[in-house]
Amino acid sequence: MRGARLAAVVALAALSSAPSLHAQQTPGAGLDRGSVISPVLTIDSERLFLQSAFGRRVAAEIEAKGAELTAENRRIEADLEAEERELTEKRATMSPEEFRELADAFDRKVQDTRQAQSAKGRALNALLEQEREVFLNAAAPVLERLMREAEAAVILERRSVFVSASAIEITDDAIALLDETLGSGDN
Repeated sequence: MRGARLAAVVALAALSSAPSLHAQQTPGAGLDRGSVISPVLTIDSERLFLQSAFGRRVAAEIEAKGAELTAENRRIEADLEAEERELTEKRATMSPEEFRELADAFDRKVQDTRQAQSAKGRALNALLEQEREVFLNAAAPVLERLMREAEAAVILERRSVFVSASAIEITDDAIALLDETLGSGDN
């Protein structure tokens, strides 16, 4: 483990000392879009999605649908609790066989309801993943444009990079360009 860590540090040191891998800023430019020249860029894809207009719209829609599902779950839970109380009250007036039949039917109803509500939750998660996929497909040309402007060969996920110069982090630039070109994506 220690040897692997040492090798990674040596590799990073070698990479950082190579002149072609240093991020450069064009003369007189700030950190605005197009000002960084580097073969390697980093991006925080989670922040890219969540802070873009597209991602904020999707998050708001998913949150609203999630709140509806939560409210529906609470209503169902209250209804089932009331039904269970009724069943418990009827128990004293029924034979054990009759009660067992009603109790089994109630248990099946609870299980079916749980499965149905769980499926709705999974569908909501699937919708979020589908929207992320749409976003990433729409974002690809925008990210390629940023790569060309920076003369980069690759954009790496920031969380996968051990150490990097903050100058090669383009998430804010990408969000600005995505908002400019995609907007919220609700059209």
